[in-house]
Amino acid sequence: MVSSQDEPLFLHDDDEVTPAEYSKGFWKILIVDDDQEIHAVTKMALADVIISGRQLEFFHAYSGSEALDRLTEHDDIAMVLLDVVMETDDAGLKVAQAIREQLGNDEIRIVLRTGQPGYAPEESVVKNYDINDYKTKTELTRSRLLTTVFSAVRSYQQLCTINENRRGLRKIIHSASNLMEKHSIVNFSEGVVTQIASLLGLNAEGIVGARAPHKDNDILVLGAAGHFANSINKSLSTLNSDEIEKNVRKCLNEQRHIHTDTATVFFIDGQAHQAAAYIETKNAVAEYDQELLEVFLANIAVGFENANLFEELRTAAYLDPLTGIPNRAEFTRCLQVLSEKPDKDKMIAVIDIDHFSDVNDGLGQDVGNLLLRAVALRLTDQLGDKVFVSRISADVFGVYGPANIVTPNAFSELFALPFRAGEHYIPLRVTCGFASATNPESVNGKGLLKQVYIALKNAKNNSFDRYNYYEPSMEQDTQRRLHLVRRLRADFANRKLQVWYQPQVELKTKKVVGVEALLRWPQSDGSFISPAEFIPLAEYSGLIVEIGSWVIEEACRQINAFDEIGLPQLRVAVNVSVPQFRKRDFPELVEKQIEQWGIDPTRIELEITESIVMEDPDLVADILRRLKQQGIQVAIDDFGVGFSSLSYLQKLPLDRIKIDKTFVNNSDEKSGKIIIETIVDMARRLGLKVLAEGIEEQSQLDYFLGLDCTEGQGFFFAKPMPADQLICLLQKQMSYS
Repeated sequence: MVSSQDEPLFLHDDDEVTPAEYSKGFWKILIVDDDQEIHAVTKMALADVIISGRQLEFFHAYSGSEALDRLTEHDDIAMVLLDVVMETDDAGLKVAQAIREQLGNDEIRIVLRTGQPGYAPEESVVKNYDINDYKTKTELTRSRLLTTVFSAVRSYQQLCTINENRRGLRKIIHSASNLMEKHSIVNFSEGVVTQIASLLGLNAEGIVGARAPHKDNDILVLGAAGHFANSINKSLSTLNSDEIEKNVRKCLNEQRHIHTDTATVFFIDGQAHQAAAYIETKNAVAEYDQELLEVFLANIAVGFENANLFEELRTAAYLDPLTGIPNRAEFTRCLQVLSEKPDKDKMIAVIDIDHFSDVNDGLGQDVGNLLLRAVALRLTDQLGDKVFVSRISADVFGVYGPANIVTPNAFSELFALPFRAGEHYIPLRVTCGFASATNPESVNGKGLLKQVYIALKNAKNNSFDRYNYYEPSMEQDTQRRLHLVRRLRADFANRKLQVWYQPQVELKTKKVVGVEALLRWPQSDGSFISPAEFIPLAEYSGLIVEIGSWVIEEACRQINAFDEIGLPQLRVAVNVSVPQFRKRDFPELVEKQIEQWGIDPTRIELEITESIVMEDPDLVADILRRLKQQGIQVAIDDFGVGFSSLSYLQKLPLDRIKIDKTFVNNSDEKSGKIIIETIVDMARRLGLKVLAEGIEEQSQLDYFLGLDCTEGQGFFFAKPMPADQLICLLQKQMSYS
């Protein structure tokens, strides 16, 4: 729902948009907000807007990750109206950073909107993020929204025009004189010698020289022709000709042409660079030819200046200014070349520094920058000249080279020793993705980069070794996950998800004393998608917070329904996800549902996992205490699976421990029994109740009865079932009692 703070978008100021004729095409506007009404209101406010003869076309995203999906699908979006607080408090800020760094898009205009400015103060946001405007939703009357959109779209249009002109100029220069190639200055200089010689009707014999950078006393041969050809990129002194060196120096020092009986040195005067073209003429140049060459050299000066300028532009465009190594644009360009000539002996890799942000947060950005330079230096030094190394994102390096060099073992050795950053020696761990350059799928350079990133993501999620090689199935899995996320969002919005309940029983009597609320996603053919598959997708997409809140609401509603028909007062256990716990107002959200449905808070039990606790133990303990103050029960789910369970057990206000079914399955083995008996005894000493999960056999039930474990859950008693079946089961139980 839109809060009262958002109402200004409904207001109509005196300013009106004058209707105009419009041309073909649209300005694409992406609205990113987790509130559907914000989308509707914004679209309504901008419905008839025409800017520079074009209407607006709207795209929608409801979370940060979905926004990046839209931006990946549409690379010509002009403007993003971006909510700051969505699935996380800084989701919008992360999207803004990803647009500039991950997607490398500096044209799109970003306008942040927030209803909670305290989460992202304007001054710090503008300072730290490359955004174009920052508005609280209370500021955005229709008039101000229109002003913001007009300004952003026109700014985007101007940037696109500038960038298009630059691209056109580069194409012209490239096609005319090949200046954007690696040896463009060499080719240009050789052409100067050849053309001057041609104008004079001579064989091309000569050099073009200029003062070497940072070495004014040394003259470097930029280009050469004829018997001087082998002197390119060498010092003029290597020609071993005092006469040539003397005249070239004189030409540069006096800034004029030098004529002798056997040669002429032409002065090329650019605004920022000067050069001398030495041409063997055998005879003195006629006055008419000198005048002709003056005109030619005037153009040559411009061309020479452009050659230097474009070399500098190329350096700026394709080099990372922090580390001095190639950047993402150059890496992608080189991968494009590689994609056109696949090489089975080449391997592509990306190296992601794990938890690099901790260095910036703990030691400061200056130390972080020194660390990145140290990593770049070690990579280039130790991998050698045959390997191309680049920095393609804030803490990600791109590499390609011989497959026998670009290997996981090589990277492991590279990062085995700490890196020096100022006074600090910092150990680093990295995650790597690899892709072969054989390119069987005939993708372009960006496609190769996408493949290696898919391998990296797979390594982050699934690989114990912290690296993985790309396989086509990974991309298929990614496409399937994205498809499932879209379907999940649609089905949740259409209330097609269901909450089922699995009974929890008192072991001695087999009487149902509680149930666990479990999420189910039915399909049209009667099948179900496994929670093990769609719950991680819900967490990835940010939808888990909404779904989790809905499950809590359903549990409260169902308790109320049980009471209405006089069923036993059962507790209902609800699983809580990590993203839900990150929201500091989570206890208030639970309390609101309890009050709305008028139920006893002791009837609700929230199940948390060790992963939630380890995210931020102090924060979790504080939230649990607030929940306990309301009377809500708390259980640790899957206890003992992790390695840190004991360290936090005494610190948390718990009611119940659930023994994981992996231990229950091993209850017939000596080692399994030792662990189970230790957990039960420890829980008893701490005053905690114990519930055994996954009981499926009589022998398992008998074992836990012998341990004096009071409660259990599993297929031996009942499978998860819809609410109506649970009601029948409970009514049958009442009739027997």
